[in-house]
Amino acid sequence: MKKLASIFFLFICLSCGVTVNYDYEKTTDFSKYKSYSYFTNMDTGLSEFDAKRLFKALDDAMALKGMTLLEDSDFIINIKSATFQEVQSRSSVGVGVGGGGGNVGGGVSVGIPIGQANMSRQITFEFVDANTNQLFWQAISSETDIPRDYPEEREAKFKQIVTKVLEGFPPKK
Repeated sequence: MKKLASIFFLFICLSCGVTVNYDYEKTTDFSKYKSYSYFTNMDTGLSEFDAKRLFKALDDAMALKGMTLLEDSDFIINIKSATFQEVQSRSSVGVGVGGGGGNVGGGVSVGIPIGQANMSRQITFEFVDANTNQLFWQAISSETDIPRDYPEEREAKFKQIVTKVLEGFPPKK
């Protein structure tokens, strides 16, 4: 039963949307990039476990694109992420108390939030030319409903993000 629940939750996670915005230097010759590495002092903003999951998913996807992970590479990847809680404005209950007498009136109202606010994450992928140290391609992924429980769900979510991000690399002319 637990396995069935995990599969169902995994399906729900994968159906949740990941959106990606791309930007790149138009004059870049993307065919010259065959190998990559990572910035050595990168602060991803992810936990150590999640960073490992993301790098594994990225390495696997880059290999499928014919890219090689090398120390002396053609370009360097920088990854930054930010997690934030969405503002919960529409799900609340108002409780009010009022009274009046004569020419005097008064009232008190309190909004009580219902449910739990969604957590969202934005991950920025920056590809920097190793020779010129210039940014030539960037993708910013946005997702809501970050999986919080099982490692398998987190791993599947990172694979989904990386797949969606690398759909735009190299850019289609």
